[in-house]
Amino acid sequence: MTKPHIKQVFRLDPELVKLVAERARQRRVTRAEVVEAALTSLLTSDHGERIGAVFTRRLDRMSRQLDLLEWHGELTGEALALFVRHWLIYTTPLPDAALAAAQATGRKRWEAFVDSLSRRMEAGPKLSDEVSRDRDS
Repeated sequence: MTKPHIKQVFRLDPELVKLVAERARQRRVTRAEVVEAALTSLLTSDHGERIGAVFTRRLDRMSRQLDLLEWHGELTGEALALFVRHWLIYTTPLPDAALAAAQATGRKRWEAFVDSLSRRMEAGPKLSDEVSRDRDS
């Protein structure tokens, strides 16, 4: 035996009516059942708890993403610092006579570096992936 129902008439936005009809078709239930379930969900006391749980999950995910972003920033800074230290220790100043030739060679090497970096950023392995693999091993 089914529960008695009271007939109500509501005016709804046409887009909302389409959404209700689509959900009813997907679930293979009547549109009235979809509306009833939505209202029950909205008006029951656990609605606030569910919204709180959704926000909590979202905040947790954002926190993990920020932690990862911080880790990548630290990795970038440390890699740059190691490179600069290595460069300063092992690169000696050039005499004026060799400076022009060194600058020309440096421009060519810079262009090759930028090309290599572009290829690596598009498809190659990332430093953070390599560090993670090495750290996990």
